[in-house]
Amino acid sequence: MNCNICPRECGVDRKAEKGVCGCGENLRVSRAAPHFWEEPPISHKNGSGTVFFAGCNLGCVFCQNKEISRCETGKEITAERLFEIFKELKAQGVHNINLVTPTHYTEQIIPVLKRAKEERLGLPIVWNSGGYEKAETIKQLEGLVDIYLPDLKYIRPDSALRYSGAKDYFEYASEALDEMVRQCGNAVIHRGTMRRGVIVRHLVLPGHAEESKEIINYLHSRYGNRIYISIMNQYTPMEQVKTTHPEIYRTVTDAEYAEVVEFAKSIGVENAFVQDGDTAKESFIPPFDNSGV
Repeated sequence: MNCNICPRECGVDRKAEKGVCGCGENLRVSRAAPHFWEEPPISHKNGSGTVFFAGCNLGCVFCQNKEISRCETGKEITAERLFEIFKELKAQGVHNINLVTPTHYTEQIIPVLKRAKEERLGLPIVWNSGGYEKAETIKQLEGLVDIYLPDLKYIRPDSALRYSGAKDYFEYASEALDEMVRQCGNAVIHRGTMRRGVIVRHLVLPGHAEESKEIINYLHSRYGNRIYISIMNQYTPMEQVKTTHPEIYRTVTDAEYAEVVEFAKSIGVENAFVQDGDTAKESFIPPFDNSGV
């Protein structure tokens, strides 16, 4: 079957060749371990049980995880092994199972999520994605995913085209987000950990404070305080953009980030996470060394 699971619709037979995501048919995972650098109700005290999938359907030029995003590393595993990883992470005391960049493996992951429900794994499932997804794909996850943690990277087509080669990013991401909110409704946080709901992440890019404000205004106008917005200043200038995209070969200034946060406050955003200190460090990027795979 030709793959059209994501908006790229590359139509590739992934049994025979790799798709735009850089991956074939088999699940490929680069790391599975407790992760402590997610939003507070996701990581909480014991960490989030992250499963980092190799490959990506978006391919942002500034990607911090480029080591795995082109599916050049990682280990191929079966659906049976993925379920075992879920159980191993649970035994380590994590608060949830966090599927990182899973979109291009949706069809392979769904049977594993169904088994997790049937066998009462007992942990919330987090769908942690770049946001560039079809609403019809997200509909297939209803009843299987408890928490959606998508990015909303762009609202302007020119930005989406320049940095991700996806002029239609907002068109698809906004429709997918509507479906996520429809499924999960208002956020439920119990004893410091999220049990259900939607957190939308937005990474502020250098020189793009105005677009960030447009995005936050859109989110708050459409969803109010039904969702949480995570406003991130952790953009790390990677070497690959130095010559091709020099305008983003720097960190976000304190003034830029403060401008965006103050705007969010001014329009009444209450459910938000902000970052303090120097988060733009590569030390926040975990080693993708097949740990736990």
